[in-house]
Amino acid sequence: MADELYKTLGVKKDASEDEIKKAYRKLARQYHPDRNPGDNEAEEKFKEVSAAHDVLGDPEKRKEYDAGPSFGGFGAGGAGPFGGGNPFGQGGGAQSGSFGADFGDILGGIFNRGGGRSGARPAAVRGRDLETEVHLNFDQAIAGTQISVTVPKQERCETCHGSGAAPGTSPVTCPRCEGRGIDPQNQGFFSISQPCPQCGGSGEIIETPCPTCKGSGTTQQSKRYKVNVPAGVKDGTRIRLAGKGEAGPRGGPNGDLYVTTKVTPSPVFRRLDDGNLEVTVPISIPEAVNGGTIEVPVLHGTKKIKVAPGTKHGAISRLRGEGAPKSKGKGKGDIRYRLEIDVPKDLTDEQRKAVDELAASLNGHDPRADLLRKAGV
Repeated sequence: MADELYKTLGVKKDASEDEIKKAYRKLARQYHPDRNPGDNEAEEKFKEVSAAHDVLGDPEKRKEYDAGPSFGGFGAGGAGPFGGGNPFGQGGGAQSGSFGADFGDILGGIFNRGGGRSGARPAAVRGRDLETEVHLNFDQAIAGTQISVTVPKQERCETCHGSGAAPGTSPVTCPRCEGRGIDPQNQGFFSISQPCPQCGGSGEIIETPCPTCKGSGTTQQSKRYKVNVPAGVKDGTRIRLAGKGEAGPRGGPNGDLYVTTKVTPSPVFRRLDDGNLEVTVPISIPEAVNGGTIEVPVLHGTKKIKVAPGTKHGAISRLRGEGAPKSKGKGKGDIRYRLEIDVPKDLTDEQRKAVDELAASLNGHDPRADLLRKAGV
């Protein structure tokens, strides 16, 4: 794990700060959710890259990470203030599980009997990610649109600006943990660090809580956001609005907001893979036999396609580039037209006579004869 974050950014352990910054910017542009809508794999990669840069881009965190598990737990998979957690955040990459976190604390006790990271400030707690839905009709999903969503959430308190302390006052350093947020528990040879019971791991206590938020730093509010829905989205696509989730307690950073699209199906067009659409088109028996030119729907209006003489039921005709936008800006897909022969159910006497005359003119042709021959019947 000593070089796991360096591998994530694709740099060597002796890379300069400028090299780390350039590598991060390149990967962040490549995997950014706005450039990869609906791509969960790219989204997870973006989180890993961001988390790796959060550590390696900070000289103090990088020094601690390079030092290994005895210094705060980075080398054992933990990046939190208590030696536990995961440097990639929720759902991120190189997790080591609870054993890695505990082992980091144990090693910390071996090499530092005092427990914890002397003088280190606990990391701010990130707010929760939120999810909501937007409902679109088929035309909006194909063309792309901007739609508003209203989200109830915990937002930073406007009275104390997220500190949790009453106006005119400030949080004070916790006297028990001296601002470290951890409480070492000596157990013989080992020292296991736990969150400080007096400050809850924040490193600070509030002597005079804010009257509005009662010391939490957040209040329940409703926020309205505009969501840019890219062209060609499908039902179930997730769009990420960075930093629009709930505010973290006591001034912690906001989580993200994920908007899931719910698309009403079209009565005409059926979605296929990556921008391709399909339309079922009925044709008459004479059109199937003689061929001809027919009018078919496209996304905006109609166009004409040719029906070849002797067209069979279920034959496919195609208009290229008339479909929905493809993912990642690769042009448009096609529209496939599935031609189905419309056999009338009720015939007039004249029509039935014409059918009988056609059958007689075929001299007893059996369309199943070749099938039965192949079957050995």
